[in-house]
Amino acid sequence: MFSRHTDLPLKNDAATRFLPWLVAPMVFLCAIALAGAFILHGLIGRWDRDVAGTLTVEIVSPTGDGPDSAEKARTNVLDAERLLKAFPGVRAAKALSQDQLIALLAPWLGNSDLLKELPLPALIDVTTDPASPPDLALMSTKLAQAIPGASVDDHRVWLSRLIGLGRSIEWLASGIVLLIGFVTSATVFQATRTGMAIHHEVIEVLHLIGAPDDYIARQFADRAFTLGLRGGVIGFALTAPAMAAIGFSAHHLEGGFLADLSLPWTGWGAILLLPVSAALLSMITARVTVHRTLASLL
Repeated sequence: MFSRHTDLPLKNDAATRFLPWLVAPMVFLCAIALAGAFILHGLIGRWDRDVAGTLTVEIVSPTGDGPDSAEKARTNVLDAERLLKAFPGVRAAKALSQDQLIALLAPWLGNSDLLKELPLPALIDVTTDPASPPDLALMSTKLAQAIPGASVDDHRVWLSRLIGLGRSIEWLASGIVLLIGFVTSATVFQATRTGMAIHHEVIEVLHLIGAPDDYIARQFADRAFTLGLRGGVIGFALTAPAMAAIGFSAHHLEGGFLADLSLPWTGWGAILLLPVSAALLSMITARVTVHRTLASLL
């Protein structure tokens, strides 16, 4: 493609020399948007898998100090476990130990011995049957009647809102990718029209000697492909260190939902295709632009 004979001096055309430097930031921004969409999609999938089919039952610690209060708290937990295990739609129910509760609170309150002295509520991790989920309203009523201070926390309530927000951001990222593609195509369109205006006399001579429109369009398209590919490679070269920096920062996050922000292989594959995609888009845009412009001149 790059060694074809050309009758147009496009390599010396100053009007298209800036094109790679416009395509490069477009590819960079598109890569960042794609990476964000793929990472967010993976996070949503993990949240859905980890939280689906689970509930948390919280039992407020009884008031007072001493062995009587501690014994009453243990009795409440055991009664709640028995009630939950016998409830239809519940597969398992297990209370979290004191060490597990402290481990959950440590990232937020610090790993201090003071946490061991606080009257922490008891938490029971409940696994439900996704095919036949339990009646949460009835479960809450029975627990409240049997154990004072017991409540049911359905993770799906807040998770559905979080997933909805994540999906909205995914659609926004997709819209950004399409917008970047449109701007790139518009840039190539203007560069091609400028090049045709500069070489207007040469194009007229080629027409007079019988050169078909496709021959002229192919020369502009080949040049646009080369420049678009060059800009795409530059944009990818800017993307690689940026993604490495994000991955390095994410690796040092401690716990929480955002501990794993690694880009999946499918995301890397899509980003690797961006330089070629930018080159193909430039080539197609240039070819269509030349054909339409020549058709309007006849």
